[in-house]
Amino acid sequence: MKKALAVAKWEYLEKIKSKSFIISLFLTPIIMIGVGIVPSLLMNRPDSESIVIGIIDQTSSFVAPFEKALEARYKLPNGQPNYILNNLAFDANSNLSELKSKADRMVLDKIVEGYLIITPGVLNDSTIDYRSKNAGNIKITSRLERVLKDVVMEKKAVQKGLDPGIVKEITTTLDLNAIKLTKDGKEESGGFEKIFFSSYVFMMMMFFLIITSGQLLVRSMLEEKSNRVIEVLMSSSPANQLMAGKILGLSALGSTQIGFWAIIGVVMSLKFSMTLLPLESAAILLIYFILGYLFYAAIFVAAGAPLTTEQEAQQVTGYLVMILIIPIMLTIIIVQNPDSTLAKVLSYVPFLTASMMAVRIPIQMPSVIEIISTIILLGLSCVAAIWAAGKIFRTTILSYGKRPSLSELWILIKSK
Repeated sequence: MKKALAVAKWEYLEKIKSKSFIISLFLTPIIMIGVGIVPSLLMNRPDSESIVIGIIDQTSSFVAPFEKALEARYKLPNGQPNYILNNLAFDANSNLSELKSKADRMVLDKIVEGYLIITPGVLNDSTIDYRSKNAGNIKITSRLERVLKDVVMEKKAVQKGLDPGIVKEITTTLDLNAIKLTKDGKEESGGFEKIFFSSYVFMMMMFFLIITSGQLLVRSMLEEKSNRVIEVLMSSSPANQLMAGKILGLSALGSTQIGFWAIIGVVMSLKFSMTLLPLESAAILLIYFILGYLFYAAIFVAAGAPLTTEQEAQQVTGYLVMILIIPIMLTIIIVQNPDSTLAKVLSYVPFLTASMMAVRIPIQMPSVIEIISTIILLGLSCVAAIWAAGKIFRTTILSYGKRPSLSELWILIKSK
């Protein structure tokens, strides 16, 4: 193993000094925090000036109470109304299509941000249209919806002969505080944001770590191959030891990244007095992380060894990225029901095992049998992947020209 360790040391020192590694070391946590936190901060950022909202009120009874409620609830930092209501009922004799045509023109000319259409049957069907160039502005639409619901509720209460104040009091919304119960009956706060963030951080760390270090490995092999350096290395070290050294060096590089990110996570946890994961869950997730990382490291070695051009490298790594994105796409579904048949089946797919268990464990700890069986499965998959990667690496690392097909690689793996 001396030669393998020497290769690992060389790979580690070469990669850790590269600009791409240093940039990813700091850029990855910034991206994760940015993607997870910045959108909500932008959503809650106060407006700097008043927004004009038009209204076509065919009932002639909504404008005043809606304007009053809107002004009372939402204000700018300087105390001015956040939203100014513009009554667009230009002519009582005009029909709705004419009013809409004029209002549409005002929207397109940016006189109003958008406008509401309140029809005479609003108290029965409870439907109000909002027309705007940017109908996807959730901040505006959700605020208008909340205020309109209150106004409609008050009018319905008056229509039924009820006191609007009492109706508002008894229909006050409640905040549901989610308490997670562990298997030994202990209480643990477990809101959706905390659970999702814990799973999200784990998956994104694995995603960025595998992508950055995996691509470094593939490019390193490609560069050594094109410069004929690999021939010198192979003359002084057996192929298996050379491959083992590359995987060890890559793993050490990944451990450095994880350690650096873990320090950032601990500092943030202490600063904001929050615990994302209990120690028991963190230890189990670390096992899945290491095994999942080694599994993908071997796959990158096997995928990168036969390559001869940069274009082929980008194509192959692109396919691997698509596989890594699958767990991220399924996160919401798994979070809602971590013990579903789908979640359990996907946990036994080696490509997805680490990510799926990372989503499930913070929400509801799977059974001991399931944890042990998936760890054994992932461990055996790592051994199989490293063995297959060794055969491919040993045979194709010195090959040039035509890249072997999948069928040829399969025949190569099955050969003795």
